[in-house]
Amino acid sequence: MLLLAAAFLVAFVLLLYMVSPLISPKPLALPGAHVVVTGGSSGIGKCIAIECYKQGAFITLVARNEDKLLQAKKEIEMHSINDKQVVLCISVDVSQDYNQVENVIKQAQEKLGPVDMLVNCAGMAMSGKFEDLEVSTFERLMSINYLGSVYPSRAVITTMKERRMGRIVFVSSQAGQLGLFGFTAYSASKFAIRGLAEALQMEVKPYNVYITVAYPPDTDTPGFAEENRTKPLETRLISETTSVCKPEQVAKQIVKDAIQGNFNSSLGSDGYMLSALTCGMAPVTSITEGLQQVSSA
Repeated sequence: MLLLAAAFLVAFVLLLYMVSPLISPKPLALPGAHVVVTGGSSGIGKCIAIECYKQGAFITLVARNEDKLLQAKKEIEMHSINDKQVVLCISVDVSQDYNQVENVIKQAQEKLGPVDMLVNCAGMAMSGKFEDLEVSTFERLMSINYLGSVYPSRAVITTMKERRMGRIVFVSSQAGQLGLFGFTAYSASKFAIRGLAEALQMEVKPYNVYITVAYPPDTDTPGFAEENRTKPLETRLISETTSVCKPEQVAKQIVKDAIQGNFNSSLGSDGYMLSALTCGMAPVTSITEGLQQVSSA
């Protein structure tokens, strides 16, 4: 019986390998592409912008703080590979007013062309025991982490479908794969992103538009430092069981997966195992994702 199961698994892997070209999208070429990054003034968002710029992309940075945006622009421009590349900065709160978000996306497209890749990286974390958190905290995190991804995505999706090409990246969290002590508000807002992404991928795949959901672990960013200030002891102890990653490392993996059109983006062995255990019926765009679903069955 064990031999039969092993034979079945080998046959399934070979089948996946054979059909992989049919289910895997054509990689997105970044040279000359227009990449919009929300939350791009610091942390993972800024590192994603740098990584794309290194590969020849034109960048639109979207964030609230104008001073941080201008500083990030200077840092990104140091990595140019040709004198035609541009970094455009737009200050707006992507979670407050859809019409405003739509207008700034239109401005960016008028200057740098249609958006080829949108990276939704604007977000924040707040932790605390359920009964200790203010109701406004739940509302705020859903607004920033969820609606702050819905609005920019809604603003670019029509053009992407018309052009029959595009990538949309949602930066979730490992806390968006597994509910954790102290993250009743944060985890819920990050789980919502996955539900949105799975449903949206079903709608846009026929138009050659691909969605990537990234589940980064704890990462050394200004946001993570702020998050640590209010973590309950139990949450802190759970967090300390894994190492803290560098934002550059996380950004490289996210950009790589987005270019390939992979639905899932995780980092390291821990990330792979967590994705395998929680993949459910997520869209399959690669052999790895197919194997994850088989292993979790």
